[in-house]
Amino acid sequence: MARVEELLRTEKDWTISFGDYTLASKTKLDNFEFEGDLYKVKTFSEITKLERNGMFVYESVPGSAVENFKATDTEVNFQISAPEDVNFTLELQPESEYEVLIGGASAGKMTTNLSGKLSVSVELGGDESTEVRIVKM
Repeated sequence: MARVEELLRTEKDWTISFGDYTLASKTKLDNFEFEGDLYKVKTFSEITKLERNGMFVYESVPGSAVENFKATDTEVNFQISAPEDVNFTLELQPESEYEVLIGGASAGKMTTNLSGKLSVSVELGGDESTEVRIVKM
């Protein structure tokens, strides 16, 4: 996929897609309304960051492109692509256990810290993409 031309868009299945790791300089889109919330995305080759109502949701280093992002109280699903291995962090429920699935295979169980952050590394390369699913235990 490599990029979301609009930086942030609504999909037909009521998910959102965001990020463009092909950009050379930081670009942002603010005040994007989706399901009553306001989203902000900052993205370029070094980082992609998503906020909802001024609160942290997602960040990747280096930059990434995320398709069909959907988050509920018990699960987060999305497709991620990047030109190389990528580390992403999500804001979830504090001190909770989650199973992380990458490309349909379990990458194990992880526990969020006191602030609810969960950090995951994904091996990608050459504009590859993979499905990520994180399920609360």
